[in-house]
Formats: sequence, structure tokens, C-alpha cells
Amino acid sequence: MKLKSFELAKKHGTPLFIIDHQRIRENYRIFKEHMPRVQAYYAVKANSNQEIIRTLFDEGASFDVASYNEFMQVYEYIRHFEPDDKDFYIWDKIIFSNTIKDKDTLSRIRQYKPLVTYDNADELRKIKAYCDTAGVVLRLRVPDVGSQVEMSSKFGAEPGDARALIDQAFDLGLVVEGLSFHVGSQCTTFDNYTAALGIVHEVLSEARRRGRRIGIVDIGGGFPAPYDARVPHFAKLAAVIGAECDRLFDDDVEIIAEPGRFMVATAAVLVSEIIGKARRDGKVFYHINDGIYHTFSGVIFDHWIPEFQAYKEGRTEVCAVVGPTCDSFDKITLSAQLPGDLEIGDCLYTENIGAYSIASATRFNGFEGARVLHINN
Repeated sequence: MKLKSFELAKKHGTPLFIIDHQRIRENYRIFKEHMPRVQAYYAVKANSNQEIIRTLFDEGASFDVASYNEFMQVYEYIRHFEPDDKDFYIWDKIIFSNTIKDKDTLSRIRQYKPLVTYDNADELRKIKAYCDTAGVVLRLRVPDVGSQVEMSSKFGAEPGDARALIDQAFDLGLVVEGLSFHVGSQCTTFDNYTAALGIVHEVLSEARRRGRRIGIVDIGGGFPAPYDARVPHFAKLAAVIGAECDRLFDDDVEIIAEPGRFMVATAAVLVSEIIGKARRDGKVFYHINDGIYHTFSGVIFDHWIPEFQAYKEGRTEVCAVVGPTCDSFDKITLSAQLPGDLEIGDCLYTENIGAYSIASATRFNGFEGARVLHINN
């Protein structure tokens, strides 16, 4: 891919963000192979490019959305094939997993009878008032120690409050369809999943004993992308999760998940160009035509550490790579191992940049950002 990306950059210009759809398909099939019981609801927030949604929809994926616009991005495909089967529900393809939704959004999705999450009583009352057609899923707070991006400080009800929140939903005339959790993004601590599954099992079992027939367990996301050799193999994590799900939940419990990063992180590369060079305090600074306000936004929002490669060989040294804006905050890395004799006009190559990159990019300083190129072989 490295050589091919260089040729594509010469043809299309830089910065060039190349999405490999065959890799996306492979990642989805790997997920399904190792977790056959689990229906994958792709977390659109990881990369909301419409062509990615199309590819995964065609593969059979469902989708996790967090806003009305994301909802409609997915519904664009559903509405063309929605079957006449009266047993078909929109939530077979979409779960609205943002636990806090504004009144306007709830009103607009009411007609679709959606599946939505909640984690507090005020949200329940809002759902009842503005989207009483919804099925609801209670999101629980679970351990997320060691994950690249933690979630529990903002989302999730305490397990001790679950009974009251489930009863309140039914008292309002809503139906609690499931329980969910999220162990944090890029989770490499398998114990987080086993602990979370144990918590959900206790809550679900207690609810069922009282006649609340909750039938969905959403194990969230966090499945680690293989950025480097230090990341545990997905197959090992899948075996742990699969064994726990089979041990804890009967066959009548539907297991779903919200993989995002796992599906797209390794499916894109970026080719950037050196537009300036300076030596500051003895260190080479390469100024490139992309930065943290654009495709490298994941450095800030996702705690991601990019690795740069040069197309030219040479003796390497510790270099800085910085973005094109006039903001001094726009420093991508101060510790890239690169040849120190690269010149203006040379290009750099960055792998594994498919997740939380163009999704959170801005147009700060008027820069348009990278051109997106799709390849399918």
C-alpha cells in the first residue's frame, strides 16, 4: 500500500486520505468470524464517511448512531429495502446509543419507532414526552480502567440504580428492551469486559425474576484496533467475550455490539507533503500540509499517537512534524523518527488513520483538509 499510495498522491495531490474498502470488509468479516453470536452495530462516529456506511451496510452490518444526522445517514439505505414483514423493526439496523438526546431529535425520530438508550430518570421522562414509540435500553456504568478513552465519567447509571430506572420506564408505559455498557475506547484490558458482563448478568437476572423480560445485551465498543504488536489479538478477546456470553446469557438473549475503531482504523492511510522545513534548538521541524485541526484531529480528541514514515530512505533522527496552521498548538508530534535530510516537496506516509480523524476534522484557518479517495481492491 505504501508504494501505491505514493503513486496515488502524485496523481491526486496531497494531503490525500485513502480509504481501503476491502480492508473494511475484511475487518467486518473478522469480527463476525470470531463473534458469530454478536450482531455488529458499526459506531458511525468513528468515521461517518457515507461510502463507509454503504460498504458496511452491504456487508450486513447494523449501526450505532449518536445524532439525527447520523440516523438519517443510515436510514438512507434502510428506506430503499425496508421489507413488508410486520416483524421488522428499525432497531434491527439502528440503535441510538447517545444517552442524552434533545427534544427536537426525539420528536423527529418518533415516527421510526427507534431503539434508544438512557441512563437517568430525566431522560426517560423526555423520551416518554417526545418519543413514546421508542424501545429503551438502560446503559450501565462499568469499569474502563486502561482504555485509551474512558467513558464512565460521562455515561452510565450506577448498577445499584438499575432496578428503579427499569421500573420507572415500565411505569411510564415504555418497554425496556435491553441493557448496555461501554468499557472505553481501545480497551486492551480484558477484565473490563468480564466485569461488565457480570454486572449486566446480575441486573438482567434480577429483572427477569420480577417478570421484566429484557432481551438485548449491548456490549458496546472498545474492541482494540491492531495499531502495533503490543495490542492483544482480537481473537483472544473475542474468545473471552464469547465464552462469558454463552455462560451468562440464555439463547433468547440477543447480543449486539458497537465496534467503530476496530472496523476502520486500519482501513485508511494519509499522504501528506512537507511544505516547510526549519531547525529549531537543534531539532528538524517538518511543516506538512495537514495537522491536528484536520486529519490528525485524533491526536487531540482520541489520544492517538501517529507514526510517520518517509518515502525516501536516509539516516533517521528525532524530528518534529507540525501542521500548516498559524496556531502554535498545531504540533502533531515532537518525536518522529525520520530522515533529517528530507526536502520541501517530499511526502510522508501515515497508516492506521481511519478512525477519529476526518470525522472530527475542522476547517480552522480556512484549510480544506485532505481529499478523500476510495479504493476497492
